[in-house]
Formats: sequence, structure tokens, C-alpha cells
Amino acid sequence: MRRSTRYLPVLLGLFAAGRAQVGLAQNPPYDVFPVAEPPYYRIRYEGSSKPGELVYPVSYTVWVPQGAKTLRGVIVHQHGCGEGSCKSGLTGAYDLHWQALARHHGCALLAPAYEQPEKADCQLWCDPRNGSDAAFRRALADLGARAGHPELAEVPWALWGHSGGGTWAGAMTLLHPERVAAAWLRSGVPLLSPNPARPTIKPHAVPDGALRVPLLCNLGTKEGVTVKEGRFAGVWPSNEAFFNEVRGRGGLIGVAVDPLTSHECGNQRYLAIPWLDACLGARLPKAFGEPLQPMPADAAWLAPLLGVEAVPAATFAGNPLQAGWLPNEAAARSWMRYVTDTAVADPTPPPAPTDLRAADGALTWDAHADLESGLAAFRIERDGEALARVPEAAKNPFGRPLFQGLQYSDTPVLPLARMCFRDATATPGRAYTYRVIAENTAGLTSAPSAPVLMKPTESQR
Repeated sequence: MRRSTRYLPVLLGLFAAGRAQVGLAQNPPYDVFPVAEPPYYRIRYEGSSKPGELVYPVSYTVWVPQGAKTLRGVIVHQHGCGEGSCKSGLTGAYDLHWQALARHHGCALLAPAYEQPEKADCQLWCDPRNGSDAAFRRALADLGARAGHPELAEVPWALWGHSGGGTWAGAMTLLHPERVAAAWLRSGVPLLSPNPARPTIKPHAVPDGALRVPLLCNLGTKEGVTVKEGRFAGVWPSNEAFFNEVRGRGGLIGVAVDPLTSHECGNQRYLAIPWLDACLGARLPKAFGEPLQPMPADAAWLAPLLGVEAVPAATFAGNPLQAGWLPNEAAARSWMRYVTDTAVADPTPPPAPTDLRAADGALTWDAHADLESGLAAFRIERDGEALARVPEAAKNPFGRPLFQGLQYSDTPVLPLARMCFRDATATPGRAYTYRVIAENTAGLTSAPSAPVLMKPTESQR
């Protein structure tokens, strides 16, 4: 990969201003983007040396559901700090599972990718007051113009963030509570009081409006809950302080501790997506331009902090302002399974693949992910018999195996997986009938696709 020098003026400016300690010899992976053709759109801004503006270059990629006339919102998938996490932001908008959530609610899916060198200060983007707030809102307007959806600049936001991205998502909620439908904070929350160890970080205030925004603090048990030492031991104390402040004032906030992980995202999406689904279903306005709706108070469930059992709010025996808030019964039951072993159940099969095509000896098809469980693989049938699985063995070092794989910050791996299969065992000149079946991560299978006839030739094998 070529070594980039486009960061030099920005980095030199940081040194001159004393705002960050960064290394000049960087070889960032920020130019390895998937192609952005409709329904994907991308825009990139250079970093700025002006006070108060974003110092790092940043790219924003948005996916718009095909057929959407007027978008109802935008789901933002925000990576964490460091070059590795920034690289994961390149594929966030291409995640089929998160697209399923966005499609279900008529929303766009947007993923930023900040070009933060490894040794540079993450706070220069994950604190929105350092320019990333303004850059984000500018990107919504510019991308909306490119996509033919100018309403993107005005629609509500659903925010998901990991680590520094969780800090950013939480801070954006505090800065713009009237715009945020819900926010999921994985392993990162905004600072609410001065930290002697980080005196340069300015604390945030919690406005009254933020108390009406559904929030969920999600972290691994090894981030200070059961493991009290190490790099991530401070995550739980900061989450606990944030929870106590917000919930103590009646805010709609809960905590979900992943019993299997540390800082990696693990299986959190199997709770995050249903939880956001419940919040978006309740809060998104029916018509563009109307305000967000309040969460129904009579549907809420409560759970003791760090507990594993939730009950309807009306039957909770303890102090409700010390208990975790959950939006409804379905989300509460998923939460109970998640905090036990992360094996959130899904009784529904995935949608069947569509538009199966045969050309040049290869099969290609389209498919939507299962909203609850995503996509693990596709099964190929030939003449009614099982033939192959794509991929042959799905992999994921951080949780359930996925068709697209998974990076540390919960995004697909590069190169992106393709819905494609070539039958190497077919006899040339003989016609075969093929079908494709989708399999979700709960092991359930879809109905077969419509069949397609193909007659491979020797040159196509």
C-alpha cells in the first residue's frame, strides 16, 4: 500500500498547537474503500488546522434503501479509536444486518471513517465539540443532496457507537437530544465530571431533553465488572457513573453486560438491533418534519443494575431510579438471554434469496438479512439435492459466524463477501436446476429461492 503524505500539514499543525502527540510515519489503510455506487454514496472532507474544526480527514458512506421516497431517519454506526477501528468504519454502511434494521424503518445507514493515526488523540474526533459534530451534520446535507434525499439533513438519528464511538454517540445525544431517537453505547460514554487523569477533556452536562432519549450502556464483563485490572478496567466505573446520573434523574437508560467479552463487540448486535428496533418503532414520527414521539411509559420493564432478571416496571419492587430501563417485554426478554450467555433466541426464519441468476457458469443472487439474526451462510441446491454452502465455513473471531465476517468494531471484513457460487463439479453440457437457501445465525433456514436452469460448459468450470 502506498504511504500517504496528505496528513502532514494537519499533523504538523497539531504539534504546533500542542493539541496532540502524534507520529508522522503513518501508513493508514483509509483508501481501501468498497465501491460506492447507488444505493451507496460517499463524501470525504480534509482535516482542518482552524481552531474548533475537525483536525482529521474523515469519510462518510451512506446506504439508502432502494425505493425509499422520503427517509424517516438515519442509523449511524460509529467505530472506535485507533487505525484498526478507523479502518473498520470503511465497511459499516455495507453491513447487511444493520441494513435490515434501516430498511425496516425506512432509514438510511451511515458509517463515518475518521483518519486518526494510531498515536494521535482520539478525543479530537470522539468529542463532537472538537469539530466532528459540525462535520457530521455537514455530511448529512451533502450526502442527502447526492442521493436525492435532501431530508437526510433533517431526519432523526439512531446512534450506535463502540468505545470512542460510544463516547461520541452519547455526547451527540447530550448535545442534540431533540434529534436522537435512541443511542446504543458500547464500551464508551461521555465524561460528566472532571477527570484528574485527563484534565484536557471538558465534561458534558446532561440536559433535561436527554432524559427522554432511550439509552443503553453495553460493555464486556472483563471491562471492570468481573476483571478489575488492565487496560479496560475503567470502562465499568465510567458507565456506572453515567448510568447513575441519567437514571437518577428519571432518564430512560439501561445496562447490558456481555458475560463473554472484554472490549470487543462480541454478539452485542443480536441485542442492539432488536433494542433499536423497539425504540425506532415507538419514536420515529409518521410524517417528515414532525417531532420524535415519547416512549410509551406503560410498556417499560426494569432490571436491577448488573442483574439478569427483568420485570414489568409496574411490578418492580426496588427503587426504579436505580434499576435499568428496557423499552418493552420483547426487548427485556432478549436482554435477559443476552446478559446470561448472549444466545439471544430467534424463532423466525430469514427471508428467501431473490433474483437468482445464472451467467458465465456462475450463480449470483440477492438477499436481505434476517432482522433478528443476520445472515450466516447460503446453501446451494442442485436438482433438489444439497450441493454446497457459501461460505463453506463462516468465520468470526468475536461471536457468531457471519456471512460477511466481523471486524473488531462490528463491521464486515474486507474484501466484502459476494453472493456468488461456481459449480466446479458440474458435467459440461448437462443442464442443472439450482436453488439457494439463506441461513441465519440462529441456524434457521429460509424457503428456497426461485429455481434457475444452467448448463455449464468446459470453459466455465
